[in-house]
Amino acid sequence: MGVDQLIRQEILGITPYVPGKPIEEVQRELGLEQVIKLASNENPLGPSAQAVQAAVQALTEVHLYPDGNCYLLKEALAAHLGVEPAEIVVGNGCDEIIKLVAEAFFRPGDEVIVADPTFGEYAYATQLMGARLVKVKGEGLAHDLEKMAAAVTPRTKAIFICNPNNPTGTMIKRTALEEFLARIPRQVLVIIDQAYFEYVEDPVYPNGVDYKGDGRVLTLRTFSKIYGLAGLRVGYGVGDRELIAYLNRTREPFNVNRPGQLAAVAALRDQAHVVRSLEVNREGKEQLYQGLAALGLTYIPSFANFILFATPYPASAVFQALLRKGVIVRSAEIFGLPRQIRVTIGTRQENERFLTALATVLEELKGGGLA
Repeated sequence: MGVDQLIRQEILGITPYVPGKPIEEVQRELGLEQVIKLASNENPLGPSAQAVQAAVQALTEVHLYPDGNCYLLKEALAAHLGVEPAEIVVGNGCDEIIKLVAEAFFRPGDEVIVADPTFGEYAYATQLMGARLVKVKGEGLAHDLEKMAAAVTPRTKAIFICNPNNPTGTMIKRTALEEFLARIPRQVLVIIDQAYFEYVEDPVYPNGVDYKGDGRVLTLRTFSKIYGLAGLRVGYGVGDRELIAYLNRTREPFNVNRPGQLAAVAALRDQAHVVRSLEVNREGKEQLYQGLAALGLTYIPSFANFILFATPYPASAVFQALLRKGVIVRSAEIFGLPRQIRVTIGTRQENERFLTALATVLEELKGGGLA
C-alpha cells in the first residue's frame, strides 16, 4: 500500500502556502548584496528595543519550557484591552488560532464563508478539516457583507471577516459590521481578523473586542505587524470565556516560545514605538500613493501597512523584474489577481527605491512588448 492510499483526501485540495521570499534567498539566487523586502507586511522599523532586550534576556532560560498558560502576556493584554485573562487565547501567530478554530468547530459538510480575495489561511484551515469553503466576491475587491449574509445556509458554521482585509487594505465600518452581525444566526461563529488593527486611524473603524460579549464572536490580533515581532510568532484571540476554553482544548501545551512571550509583553509596554511606527506608515503611504499615481497606476486606498495596485502587465513578470533589481514585493496572483501587486509600506528610503525600480521595470516591460 502506497502513501497515496493512506492520505486523508481532505488535504489533497490544499495548496501549500508560499510565503514572501526571504532576503537571504534572493541574495543567494541572484548574487545581490542590497535587497529590500516589501512583501510580507512587516514593520520596517523592526521591533521595539525594549522587546529585543526582553527576548535576549529570555534566551538565557530557553532550556526551560515556556509558560504554557502565557500568564504574564495574558495579564498584560487583559490590562491593555480591558478584558479578563480568561477571555484571551495566545497562539503561535494568528495562523495557529485560525487552525484551533477549525480543529475545534469544523466538520466535513460544514460551510465556511470568506470574502474573495482574502487571507489564505482561512481556506487552508477550512479544507484541512474537510469543511466547504464559500467564497463571496464583492465590488471593488472589498467585503460585500450583504452577499456574505445572504450566503448563510443551515450548513454554515463560521464566517471570517478580515478587517482591514489582506490583500486589499479595505476596511469595514462599525455600523456595517454591527448590522451584519445582527443578521447572522446565533449558531454561526464570526471570526474578526484584526491583524492590522493598530494601523487604522479612521474613527468609524470597529474594535472587535467590543463584541466579545456576543458568545460567537472571536477577534484576532497579532504582534507580527506594527509590533515588529513576526519572527517570534505571537498572536492572540479575544472572545467569550466559554469560546476561549474550547480553543484551549485543541491548543498545544507549549505553543508560544519564551522569548516571544516576554518580548510581546515588553512591546506592549513600549507604545512610543507603536506611535513612531504608525507615523512612518502614514508618511510612507502618502509617498507611495503619489509615486504610483505619477506612474499612472491605480491603487486601492489602504487602511493597513500595504497597498494593492494594478499593473498593465502580468503580476508575475513585474514581480520577477523587481526581484532582479533587489526589491521583493508580493505578486497577488496567489489571491486570484493576475495583474495586481501588493507592496508593504517601508521606510522613506525603501519606498523611494521601490518606486524607482518599478518605473524602470515598467519601461523595460513596455519595451519588451509584454502585455
